Amino acid sequence: MRGNAGSQATAPRREAREKVSGRKSSGEPRLPGKTGKGMPDADVLVIGGGAAGMMAAFFAAEAGARVILLEKNEKAGKKIYITGKGRCNFTNACDPEDFLSHVPCHASFLYSSVYGFDPAAVIAWFEEHGCRTKVERGNRAFPQSDHASDITKALEQAMRERGVQIRLHSEASRLILSGEQAETEREEIPLPGVSGQCRERAADRADVQQTVRRTVTGVCLSDGTVLSARAVVIATGGLSYPTTGSTGDGYRFAEKAGHTVEPCSPSLVPLCCAEEDLFEMQGLSLKNVTLRIFNGKRKAWDGFGEMMFTHFGVTGPLVLTASADLADCLRKGQLKAEIDLKPALPEEKLDERILRAFEQNPNKEIRNVAPEIYPQKMVPVLLRRCRIDPQKAVNSITKAERARLVYETKHFSFTITHPGSFREAVVTHGGIRVREVDPGTMESRKTAGLFFAGEVLDVDAHTGGYNLQIAWSTGRAAGLGAAAYAKSQSKETE
Repeated sequence: MRGNAGSQATAPRREAREKVSGRKSSGEPRLPGKTGKGMPDADVLVIGGGAAGMMAAFFAAEAGARVILLEKNEKAGKKIYITGKGRCNFTNACDPEDFLSHVPCHASFLYSSVYGFDPAAVIAWFEEHGCRTKVERGNRAFPQSDHASDITKALEQAMRERGVQIRLHSEASRLILSGEQAETEREEIPLPGVSGQCRERAADRADVQQTVRRTVTGVCLSDGTVLSARAVVIATGGLSYPTTGSTGDGYRFAEKAGHTVEPCSPSLVPLCCAEEDLFEMQGLSLKNVTLRIFNGKRKAWDGFGEMMFTHFGVTGPLVLTASADLADCLRKGQLKAEIDLKPALPEEKLDERILRAFEQNPNKEIRNVAPEIYPQKMVPVLLRRCRIDPQKAVNSITKAERARLVYETKHFSFTITHPGSFREAVVTHGGIRVREVDPGTMESRKTAGLFFAGEVLDVDAHTGGYNLQIAWSTGRAAGLGAAAYAKSQSKETE
């Protein structure tokens, strides 16, 4: 490993580094190379050179496996380069329990992988591999350089040092499977519940295999090349940012291997709205506001923070988080929403604040006084909604008009028609059903030797580095699981 000149590792980071692998890599014998007839091309084939795939390849190789990483693009980590506006918020420096509270659904599936490779361990890993890091507001961790490329460089260098063979422009077209799918006996084993926003699907149960499963034995590439392997890791991402190569290939592979793919929709995505007056405020950012969203008469979500109006609706941290928590609701139809522009002021105090501004400028038109209280770009929209003539002098504003202004300030309403597209989404909601995957090793419960990591799984989280942490944690678990499986298969054939 490369040293990190000038960096002072704290005691918690030293503990985190020890937690990364739990052993010294140099003392572990590697699995045999391709030395004789019948030996596979690789012990572990990783499909997808994104965050989860690269971390899986590294840990599989560190565990002694011969690893080939397949990436269909011209370079690995293409999506990493554009995360965090090119800065790459690569994790959130919180404790595991806090981290899991930011996973709206199926958080319990991540217990083993996140505790095995938590945010502190991830930060330590990148520091050890030459990427200086820093933590900013909201515990968001970035490379100190503010360059996402430093994250990718650290991963690529680490893989090469472990002997991973990286094959670019190599697109997997299908899995090679042998054997028959086993009949399964459904055993009702509920997954542990998680408090807060988590909405564990009522259907979450474990499928217990009673007979021998089918087995994955390799991958066929789009050019017809066949690569054999003892284990295959699918880390192809979801459907978000399709220009980076995330086109849903992994879902197709998983279905062919007997897996169920939950319906997919954009998550961490801007929301489209019906009201055209919102579009007049395009580019306006609101800070320290409360956003409330209703499903019928029931309040489905609320949050405090920042948001922004766009040419099609709303976006910003508050909106992106809401899109993750309400992904299933958004698929079903329109939702009502409202903004409290002054959440710190009760209605009586707000009325006093407005009166004070009026008294200080009694002869001015309201359109010229309102900007003392509201953003300039919002004033025409607010006055129109309150049915107040913008040229009316404030000393002529009636009590009823002032009451409407107070109400509109506390309940600025709009209609959410649908989420934005996958082109705008940060991550994908939905994916491979997690009850069909072993949470400790990420191995398929349907097909032996098949592993999954990252966004291809039906797990997604809030904005703030949480989704990349899922990629690192599940990538590590899948890499170690695949290497252990490959080693067991190697011994059986000796």
